[in-house]
Amino acid sequence: MTKNRDLEQIIGGCQGGENESFSQLVDIYSERLYGYFYRLTGNRTISDDLLSELFVKLVEKIGSFKGGSFDGWVFKIASNIFHDFLRAKQRGKKLLEGRKELELERGETTKPDDERSDKLQTQLDKLDGDTRELIMLRYYSQLSFKEIAKLRAEPIGTVLAKVHRGLKKLRKSME
Repeated sequence: MTKNRDLEQIIGGCQGGENESFSQLVDIYSERLYGYFYRLTGNRTISDDLLSELFVKLVEKIGSFKGGSFDGWVFKIASNIFHDFLRAKQRGKKLLEGRKELELERGETTKPDDERSDKLQTQLDKLDGDTRELIMLRYYSQLSFKEIAKLRAEPIGTVLAKVHRGLKKLRKSME
């Protein structure tokens, strides 16, 4: 059986309410989704909370998946959860102020030897939130440009240009 066929069966089992299928889905996606949240927040506790919230949403919404790219569907939900988290965090403040609050929280909970000290993470943190998210969706979460464009309801050319500009900034800052 192919990987896609296995995933289709697991999704079908989830839609049928099979606990074992949900367990398999968690095993398949938890590492990638946790990594996505961690790279966006830099905070393990927040990433765990967002991941938990995501899997609760999956249980609630799995019946609404009608086919297509399951990765794209899952990461769309993850992106929405992250943006909801930011909106709750901001409560009337601008995105930049919300990001500063995240950095303060991150500084309180991370250790010097954490991945946060990694130069790449440091440089990723310096990118604007939109660009950082696009890079994470493309390279860390392994979504295609087409899937990202659909997820964000943007033309694929716009997504390609934003990712290209973001990578160019990242490369320059890494030098």
